[in-house]
Amino acid sequence: MGLERYLDLLSQPCRAVYIFAKKNGIPFELRTVELLKGQQHSEAFAQVNPLRKMPALKDGDFTLAESVAILLYLCRKYKAPDHWYPQDLHARTRVDEYLAWQHMMLRRSCSRALWQKVMFPVFWGKWVPPETLGAMLAELDSYLQLLEDKFLQDQNFLTRPHVLVADLVAITELMHPVSAGCHVFECRPKLAAWRERVVATMGKDLFQEAHNTIAKVKDLPPADADTKERLRPWKQVLL
Repeated sequence: MGLERYLDLLSQPCRAVYIFAKKNGIPFELRTVELLKGQQHSEAFAQVNPLRKMPALKDGDFTLAESVAILLYLCRKYKAPDHWYPQDLHARTRVDEYLAWQHMMLRRSCSRALWQKVMFPVFWGKWVPPETLGAMLAELDSYLQLLEDKFLQDQNFLTRPHVLVADLVAITELMHPVSAGCHVFECRPKLAAWRERVVATMGKDLFQEAHNTIAKVKDLPPADADTKERLRPWKQVLL
């Protein structure tokens, strides 16, 4: 059995793993697990990932969870070009620094943007109070400023002159608020130019393919009672 990937392209970490594998010609069998249907909680999936989170990887008898760990595993196993995750100690540590920072900062804020502006109204038919939305957007803006000032600075890509795993993680994160109608790049020409460089490097067709699902998120039908109950923990966390 070859490499198996358990993905739902509605999920940002899944999109990052999907694009990386496709861009680097890494063969894999796609196993779709639909998050909104709660398929990640099935006993069959728990055999692959007891954490019941997405994405997950199965390589023979070896299984792995967490998107960052999966990306770095693929870099090492398939000897991806050095620019993705450099051998140079300082350059690699800068990538590690971004990956550690983004998880509870930028990624969390981007997820909140999507859920507060789109998912809650679609599923529950109720709009988030303006003051809650305002606080979320202010938080997102502060993290975008840090992304520019701390990590991008005056370089072509985050921390380096060449595209990195960090850029792929960041650009897929930012598609959450973009899909929610947040004008992430409108008043940030430096960030907009970076986005164009990353998308061009990944390939526009591949980028669009990976983001077709999230681009149509506003067209999701209202949730039934079972789906609402499964998503209740997310509602509490992301408000």
